Amino acid sequence: MRLPRRSLEIATSEDYKLLENMNKLTSLKYLEMKDIAINISRNLKDLNQKYAGLQPYLDQINVIEEQVAALEQAAYKLDAYSKKLEAKYKKLEKR
Repeated sequence: MRLPRRSLEIATSEDYKLLENMNKLTSLKYLEMKDIAINISRNLKDLNQKYAGLQPYLDQINVIEEQVAALEQAAYKLDAYSKKLEAKYKKLEKR
């Protein structure tokens, strides 16, 4: 069974309109995604600039942490040395 030519033309025209609407919606969606990507990129640049501004302070914190660790080790050594001196003093005191 064949469709009349007029019905076929109407169906084809409606298909093209549907495709056109789908393309318009897809285009709008891509524009939204582009705007989102631009905002993300802008925010990432801002964060990178802020991080770069903080970097000297972060470096200082790392240096301070290293110095504190070295000072802590020195304190442990001094504590151990003072305990040895105390033990020697008590030993000499008993004589």
